[in-house]
Amino acid sequence: MLRILIVEDSPVNMVLTVAILERAGHQPLQAETATEGLALARNQRPDLILMDIQLPDMDGLEATRQIRHDPRTRDIPVIALTAYALKGDAEAMREAGCDGYVMKPIRYRELLDELESVVARVRGSHAAE
Repeated sequence: MLRILIVEDSPVNMVLTVAILERAGHQPLQAETATEGLALARNQRPDLILMDIQLPDMDGLEATRQIRHDPRTRDIPVIALTAYALKGDAEAMREAGCDGYVMKPIRYRELLDELESVVARVRGSHAAE
Protein backbone atom coordinates (compact mmCIF):
# COMPACT_ATOMS: atom_id res chain seq x y z
CA MET A 1 0.00 0.00 0.00
CA LEU A 2 1.24 3.45 -0.94
CA ARG A 3 0.18 6.81 0.44
CA ILE A 4 -0.44 8.82 -2.71
CA LEU A 5 -1.10 12.55 -2.82
CA ILE A 6 -3.44 13.58 -5.64
CA VAL A 7 -3.22 17.26 -6.62
CA GLU A 8 -6.23 17.76 -8.90
CA ASP A 9 -8.75 20.61 -9.21
CA SER A 10 -11.38 18.70 -11.22
CA PRO A 11 -13.89 17.04 -8.84
CA VAL A 12 -14.70 14.37 -11.47
CA ASN A 13 -11.03 13.48 -11.98
CA MET A 14 -10.43 13.50 -8.21
CA VAL A 15 -13.31 11.08 -7.53
CA LEU A 16 -12.15 8.78 -10.33
CA THR A 17 -8.50 8.80 -9.24
CA VAL A 18 -9.38 8.23 -5.56
CA ALA A 19 -11.63 5.29 -6.55
CA ILE A 20 -8.88 3.70 -8.67
CA LEU A 21 -6.27 4.06 -5.94
CA GLU A 22 -8.54 2.81 -3.14
CA ARG A 23 -9.63 -0.18 -5.22
CA ALA A 24 -5.95 -1.02 -5.77
CA GLY A 25 -5.35 -0.87 -2.01
CA HIS A 26 -3.60 2.50 -1.80
CA GLN A 27 -4.30 5.39 0.58
CA PRO A 28 -5.07 8.63 -1.30
CA LEU A 29 -4.51 12.10 0.11
CA GLN A 30 -6.32 14.93 -1.69
CA ALA A 31 -5.43 18.52 -2.59
CA GLU A 32 -7.37 20.80 -4.94
CA THR A 33 -4.62 23.39 -5.49
CA ALA A 34 -0.85 23.33 -5.94
CA THR A 35 -0.40 25.38 -2.76
CA GLU A 36 -2.44 22.88 -0.74
CA GLY A 37 -0.56 20.01 -2.41
CA LEU A 38 2.85 21.47 -1.56
CA ALA A 39 1.83 21.87 2.09
CA LEU A 40 0.48 18.31 2.25
CA ALA A 41 3.63 16.95 0.59
CA ARG A 42 5.81 18.66 3.20
CA ASN A 43 3.65 17.67 6.18
CA GLN A 44 2.43 14.18 5.20
CA ARG A 45 5.44 12.91 3.17
CA PRO A 46 3.43 10.72 0.77
CA ASP A 47 5.10 7.85 -1.10
CA LEU A 48 4.15 9.36 -4.46
CA ILE A 49 2.43 12.45 -5.89
CA LEU A 50 -0.01 12.57 -8.81
CA MET A 51 0.22 16.18 -10.05
CA ASP A 52 -2.30 17.78 -12.39
CA ILE A 53 -0.49 20.09 -14.79
CA GLN A 54 -3.23 22.72 -15.11
CA LEU A 55 -4.15 24.00 -11.65
CA PRO A 56 -5.91 27.26 -10.77
CA ASP A 57 -3.26 28.77 -8.49
CA MET A 58 0.03 27.50 -9.92
CA ASP A 59 1.14 25.45 -12.89
CA GLY A 60 1.71 21.81 -11.86
CA LEU A 61 5.19 21.88 -13.41
CA GLU A 62 6.14 24.85 -11.22
CA ALA A 63 4.77 22.99 -8.20
CA THR A 64 6.91 19.98 -9.17
CA ARG A 65 9.99 22.22 -9.43
CA GLN A 66 9.28 23.46 -5.90
CA ILE A 67 8.95 19.86 -4.70
CA ARG A 68 12.35 19.05 -6.24
CA HIS A 69 14.02 22.09 -4.61
CA ASP A 70 12.73 21.34 -1.10
CA PRO A 71 14.91 18.92 0.91
CA ARG A 72 11.78 17.59 2.66
CA THR A 73 10.10 16.55 -0.60
CA ARG A 74 12.78 16.24 -3.29
CA ASP A 75 12.85 12.42 -3.18
CA ILE A 76 9.09 11.92 -3.57
CA PRO A 77 8.28 10.58 -7.06
CA VAL A 78 5.90 12.78 -9.07
CA ILE A 79 3.66 11.57 -11.89
CA ALA A 80 2.08 14.30 -14.01
CA LEU A 81 -1.62 14.05 -14.89
CA THR A 82 -2.14 15.79 -18.20
CA ALA A 83 -4.56 16.24 -21.05
CA TYR A 84 -1.63 17.43 -23.17
CA ALA A 85 0.72 15.12 -25.00
CA LEU A 86 2.35 17.28 -27.60
CA LYS A 87 5.86 16.39 -28.70
CA GLY A 88 7.64 18.75 -26.29
CA ASP A 89 5.34 18.17 -23.33
CA ALA A 90 6.96 14.95 -22.10
CA GLU A 91 10.33 16.72 -22.21
CA ALA A 92 8.97 19.72 -20.27
CA MET A 93 7.55 17.37 -17.63
CA ARG A 94 10.89 15.56 -17.27
CA GLU A 95 12.77 18.88 -17.04
CA ALA A 96 10.42 20.03 -14.26
CA GLY A 97 11.23 16.85 -12.32
CA CYS A 98 8.32 14.55 -13.11
CA ASP A 99 9.16 10.85 -12.98
CA GLY A 100 6.35 9.89 -15.37
CA TYR A 101 3.01 10.98 -16.72
CA VAL A 102 -0.51 9.70 -17.28
CA MET A 103 -2.82 11.04 -19.96
CA LYS A 104 -6.35 12.20 -19.21
CA PRO A 105 -8.94 10.87 -19.34
CA ILE A 106 -7.47 8.60 -16.68
CA ARG A 107 -7.73 4.88 -17.39
CA TYR A 108 -7.56 2.35 -14.54
CA ARG A 109 -4.86 0.02 -15.90
CA GLU A 110 -2.74 2.80 -17.41
CA LEU A 111 -2.61 4.70 -14.09
CA LEU A 112 -1.71 1.60 -12.06
CA ASP A 113 0.91 0.48 -14.60
CA GLU A 114 2.60 3.90 -14.49
CA LEU A 115 2.52 3.91 -10.67
CA GLU A 116 4.19 0.49 -10.56
CA SER A 117 6.76 1.49 -13.18
CA VAL A 118 7.76 4.73 -11.44
CA VAL A 119 7.90 3.16 -7.97
CA ALA A 120 10.06 0.27 -9.25
CA ARG A 121 12.38 2.67 -11.10
CA VAL A 122 12.74 4.99 -8.09
CA ARG A 123 13.31 2.12 -5.66
CA GLY A 124 15.88 0.66 -8.05
CA SER A 125 17.79 3.94 -8.26
CA HIS A 126 17.78 4.32 -4.45
CA ALA A 127 19.08 0.75 -4.04
CA ALA A 128 21.96 1.56 -6.39
CA GLU A 129 23.05 4.56 -4.30
